[in-house]
Amino acid sequence: MAGGQSEREDRVSLELTEEILQSMEVGMAFRDYNGRISSMDFHKTSSYLVTASDDESIRLYDVASATCLKTINSKKYGVDLVTFTSHPTTVIYSSKNGWDESLRLLSLHDNKYLRYFKGHHDRVVSLSLCPRNDCFISGSLDRTVLLWDQRADKCQGLLRVKGRPAAAYDDHGLVFAVAFGGHIRMFDARKYEKGPFDIFSLGGDISEANVVKFSNDGKLMLLTTSNGHIHVLDSLRGTLLSTYNVKPVSSNSTLEASFSPEGMFVISGSGDGSVFAWSVRSGKEVASWLSTEAEPPVIKWAPGSLMFVTGSSELSFWIPDLSKLAAYVGRK
Repeated sequence: MAGGQSEREDRVSLELTEEILQSMEVGMAFRDYNGRISSMDFHKTSSYLVTASDDESIRLYDVASATCLKTINSKKYGVDLVTFTSHPTTVIYSSKNGWDESLRLLSLHDNKYLRYFKGHHDRVVSLSLCPRNDCFISGSLDRTVLLWDQRADKCQGLLRVKGRPAAAYDDHGLVFAVAFGGHIRMFDARKYEKGPFDIFSLGGDISEANVVKFSNDGKLMLLTTSNGHIHVLDSLRGTLLSTYNVKPVSSNSTLEASFSPEGMFVISGSGDGSVFAWSVRSGKEVASWLSTEAEPPVIKWAPGSLMFVTGSSELSFWIPDLSKLAAYVGRK
């Protein structure tokens, strides 16, 4: 896939258009999973992708060569959420065994635990790394959001919430958002203990928050909820710009959505396993891909690329099919 993808990207503008988005299809898939993929993350500065799966495996991929570099099993603890640190072979992950909710800092290079982060007492449902330093935040069904430093075992701060929390840093690491109960609370990462500096309303949607994310330029944010809503907001003013609707998800599932790299489009899974795409500017659906899966896929845009990845019972890389694009048909 690597050569073909590079060739394709050379032949198209990096500006994603509706036509290019509508042409996208699975260019390669890894189908050797024995459980559903529960989480994945792209490293910001390398070509690496990491996945976590219900088969209790953590897998490291090199997207440039379309190869799986390493598989590490976490049979004792299970694995649910996973995120890269700034280092391309070090990850933080949450467990899924029901009896130990510690987070773990793991070196994929030599399969060694570097640190344990103990503090949560129920399943961790949100995990976000600060891009500015070694801090990260985690949200749990124990109704707490904990702030951590990778260099210390104990949490550096605690926020109590009233419901399932979704938490995320912005792309500069200066602000983080915590969503629950129909609102998004905005915190200054350097003085969070003073409480939120702003609170955004979601227009009456009080269903469980699933995922909150910022666009790469920090100007937009999105929040998904369990009843199948994807809300897009102006992250500076809190104005609700659009709400997209998909099939609701079960309490055990997470509805994930992702901004395209330049923030012009949003892609999302759905409770029926399908994938949808919308234009942020018009608020209209521009593409959809139906599925026979019964649960929403995890979904991520590759940084700075005309590619997104979905994870369900298999890992799929979606790229443009230039034969579908009138502007490129007949070109060599």
